[in-house]
Amino acid sequence: MDFTRSREANKRLHDLVPGGAHTYAKGEDQYPEGMAPVISHGRGAHVWDVDGNEFIEYGSGLRAVSLGHAHPRVTQAVRAQLDLGSNFVRPAAIELDAAAKFLATVPTAEMVKFAKNGSDVTTAAVRLARAATGRPLVALCKDQPFFSTDDWFIGTTGMPAGVPSATTDLTVRFPYGDVDAVAQVVAGGQVACVILEAATQTDPPPGYLQRVRELCTRHGVVLIFDEMITGFRWSEAGAQGFYGVTPDLSTFGKALGNGFAVSALAGRRDLMELGGLRDTRERVFLLSTTHGAETHALAAAMAVLDTYVEEGIADRLHAIGARLAAGVRAVAADAGVADHVVVRGRDSNLVFATLDPAGKPSQEYRTLFLRRLIAGGVVGPSFVVSAALTDADVDRTIEVVAGACEVYRAALDAGDPTPWLGGRPVKPVFRRYA
Repeated sequence: MDFTRSREANKRLHDLVPGGAHTYAKGEDQYPEGMAPVISHGRGAHVWDVDGNEFIEYGSGLRAVSLGHAHPRVTQAVRAQLDLGSNFVRPAAIELDAAAKFLATVPTAEMVKFAKNGSDVTTAAVRLARAATGRPLVALCKDQPFFSTDDWFIGTTGMPAGVPSATTDLTVRFPYGDVDAVAQVVAGGQVACVILEAATQTDPPPGYLQRVRELCTRHGVVLIFDEMITGFRWSEAGAQGFYGVTPDLSTFGKALGNGFAVSALAGRRDLMELGGLRDTRERVFLLSTTHGAETHALAAAMAVLDTYVEEGIADRLHAIGARLAAGVRAVAADAGVADHVVVRGRDSNLVFATLDPAGKPSQEYRTLFLRRLIAGGVVGPSFVVSAALTDADVDRTIEVVAGACEVYRAALDAGDPTPWLGGRPVKPVFRRYA
């Protein structure tokens, strides 16, 4: 494949945009050197770059485009709304319709407020919890990679520059799956909220979410589920609907708009009303975003919700992922690398691990693997599927993975993957220096 135009575009992007992308996870450093395609357009589960190369795509829009690119039902709804105007001095009628449809789809919530991205609504949930409880501390799950771009979270990561230590000191962390650890952090009476994803690569231990719910209720702590990824991928009603545990607040985004910018804060009426006009308590400046209720984005969300419910999209994502995971595991075993190329996660949200001879995660072996995938016409930082993938797409992906696994085996046998890297290895997102 030729990447001449992509390489030129990447250089120009770095000249104009810090990091060369508007999301660190989309950065050129996440891909093998000289093989970071700059996308021209996409349709369904396929994308084309500025050089004309075509790829089967995984992890579309960082898990946001779960129906596939340019989904006709979504684009039709958006086009129809654009002719009516996108933003007004007062709420549009579609804001009522979108809220009603969201709450009918996620019935564990009583009120909802829309914004544009996940950080907006997740930080709003934290502020709401602090106001409701009068407590300063935020307890977050330390085993989950991302909650917000805001200081209360970023200060706890490997890129804390610019965040005062006084802010970071107000965040405490606990490991996933450990009820005793949660009990310990909430027992002091200073924790306003516990925030976590209900599940990530594995289902929660039996009774874990129920116990966390009980602990939060007992200690007056607000329980927040971050449903940015689990929302609509686990079920149409999110992870809370799937596992039958209702948080006090929850936040949604990504799949909600199928690539359009829309997110949601949802939860208990008595908490949400703190940001409203019908409560006698001190008001919370909850969410007040100029573009939070852009009509075309809400039209996209409504079309997505209808499509999920009517077409059983969550079940389809699981079925496609199960087929892909089985195929990848089979060809990895055939190549003798089943212990090194490892598929993990829920079928609707698959990731892959690339492990060295000692069984440790390796950026060098990840680079080798990604390089072979891209050369074979498969691009993606994960194996997260979209509903647009066909059986032929999955079969082709498995074929490409088989070839990558043969190269992986050769590198393991050689004891050094360097000859197969083609340049510097890919890098983790969270690191202090370039």
